Amino acid sequence: MLGCGGGAKLRHSLTVASGFVENLCFSGIAYGWASLVFILKNDGYFSDLCDITANATDPGDIITLTGEHPRDNIIQSDCSGQDEQFSLVFTVASFSMNFLRFPLGFLFDRFGTMATRLLATCLYTTGTLLITVSSPEQSALLFPAISCLITSGMLFYTTNAQVGNLFDSHRSTVISVYAGAFDSSAAVFLIVKFLYERGVSFHSSFLVLSVCSVIHVFRTFFLMPRTHIPYPLPDRYAYGVSCGGRRWKRGGERGEKEGGGGERQGDVNAKYQKNAVLQKAESAPLQLQDKAVPSRPDQPERVASFRSCVLSWFFLWHLVWVAVMQFCHFLYIATVNPMLNRLANRDQTLVSQYTNAFAFTQLCGVLCAPWNGLIMDRHKGKPLAPGETDKEADLRSSSLSLFLTSLQCLLFSICASSPLLPLQYLTFILQVLNRSFLYGGNAAFVSIAFPGVHFGKLYGLVMSLSAVVSLLQYPCFALVKGALGGDPFYVNIALTLLTLLAFIHPINIFYHCRKLTNQREDMAGGAAITLAEAKM
Repeated sequence: MLGCGGGAKLRHSLTVASGFVENLCFSGIAYGWASLVFILKNDGYFSDLCDITANATDPGDIITLTGEHPRDNIIQSDCSGQDEQFSLVFTVASFSMNFLRFPLGFLFDRFGTMATRLLATCLYTTGTLLITVSSPEQSALLFPAISCLITSGMLFYTTNAQVGNLFDSHRSTVISVYAGAFDSSAAVFLIVKFLYERGVSFHSSFLVLSVCSVIHVFRTFFLMPRTHIPYPLPDRYAYGVSCGGRRWKRGGERGEKEGGGGERQGDVNAKYQKNAVLQKAESAPLQLQDKAVPSRPDQPERVASFRSCVLSWFFLWHLVWVAVMQFCHFLYIATVNPMLNRLANRDQTLVSQYTNAFAFTQLCGVLCAPWNGLIMDRHKGKPLAPGETDKEADLRSSSLSLFLTSLQCLLFSICASSPLLPLQYLTFILQVLNRSFLYGGNAAFVSIAFPGVHFGKLYGLVMSLSAVVSLLQYPCFALVKGALGGDPFYVNIALTLLTLLAFIHPINIFYHCRKLTNQREDMAGGAAITLAEAKM
């Protein structure tokens, strides 16, 4: 039976495969916003904000409504207000999602996977149904709908990130692959757009997406733990529904078979507690000076408090690293449609072509993300340096990934600043590559550098504080449309300079690991001298 006895490996395989499908098809669909905006504009959402009598300050804001014959070009409409409203929808949604990360992270740490996933399923169903029943006259429904979709997607990804704990030697790779699938799910709205252009109502498409909620419910009860997947993985660990007369235990640990033999429950609990202690000790943040190991074997090593983690330099610079790059991506996604309209001189055929290309590149996220995982796991299986811990090796390996992610964001910002329309193909590629590295590297670093018992809270706090920065995207959009007359050049230059702050984090990690290495060498040298003097 699945998950019983020899079926544990099968359950693990089904869990990681179904998690990949869930992330690929549902978690990040809201990031295909550009494709959905194209549909919503055609259907007349927020069309009341188009001013047919205004003097447009930016020629790119002018839409010519064309009839069947060239002489029917009768109306010119300024729809910059409509663009601002669509930008505001995504701004509110991304802020809501990020701001709620900390309380939702606390929910995940406190109540576990099942409660978090059931909430995510409710939000996902609500979001898709709101879009299904929406209309141009009820355009305001887009605000709660997109907010629910983007928040539910991040909850699905957060609960799936722990699946990497089932595969010790490929832990970061699994997390990164899931991040790539999360990015690629933005192409779901591209499929909706293709169907829309072939006569299928997008309301019908969202109704089908809503019915897919049964997939999330099935995974929650059959292929995910009730609480969390620990790391390192305890012996005889099982999760999911009870099977073969076995009863469910807290933490997903399988109970003793009713009336049968096997290990006593006390022995299983003792093993689980021992692994939990090892997990906490292993997950403690690396410090320059190691604390003394307790002399008593039954006295567990102290785990760093949540407060000390938040006040550490690791957390501060990681927060800056995430906030800066996420702000660049959110602003770009929110403004890509008006940007393409401006560069293409409102040629809707050309805009549709580039919108399809942008959405299609999102599919490549799942191909890019494993590279980051392989970079972070490249030291696995190799012997450690004398005195080096697994945690230190993981941290040292992550510095290269963090640096490459920062470099990608810099190149992405430079290309996005260019007014050349063909160059945007390269911008699309860099955007999806950088975003897949960003989210995979973010989750992997938090799991490496801080105690596992604080993962949900710390991961959520990083994203919640980043939300404050993401609020600046709407003022930036308004500044471009207003004072800058529709030219975003100076804003893009400022963002490019801002991305330089992201390089501080990997440099800090690199020098921290070098200090640890020098300390080990000094201690080894001092011990050798002491031993030599004792022999004399």
